[in-house]
Amino acid sequence: MQTMWLGGAEWLAVLRIGLGLWWLESWRHKDKKGWFERGTGIAWAADVAGKHRWTAVRTGFQRIVAPRPKAMAYLVVYAELALGLGLIAGFLTPVALVAGLLLNLLYLVLMIHDWAEQGQNAMMALISLVALFAMSWQTWSLDDAIGLFL
Repeated sequence: MQTMWLGGAEWLAVLRIGLGLWWLESWRHKDKKGWFERGTGIAWAADVAGKHRWTAVRTGFQRIVAPRPKAMAYLVVYAELALGLGLIAGFLTPVALVAGLLLNLLYLVLMIHDWAEQGQNAMMALISLVALFAMSWQTWSLDDAIGLFL
């Protein structure tokens, strides 16, 4: 494989780190006080889920998320932080990539009617797949430095 400036493995590391920065920005720009104290994030998601065309989404949200809004708010916000830090540092990278892919797919399904959100979630999911199957943790990562996932 010929590339410009960096080698293929380095470009995959750049892609992984970029995805981590995207997750970190998702965490950074959230109104944590609103999410944790007023429940704004979960309330917004409940409104979206309540109008969803798929019964499975409405039912799943009511059974899993609605009974525990505070815990789910913390889970979502700190999952985005953990994904960002893990991907940037390359620590437990395959776990972070799979978890991020699943979170993006959940967001994608929930926001099926919002085309503005679809592009972001689809691209983040695609990057996760590429970074996972190309084993992007082989370069510039703690996983590589300590010999994980060889």
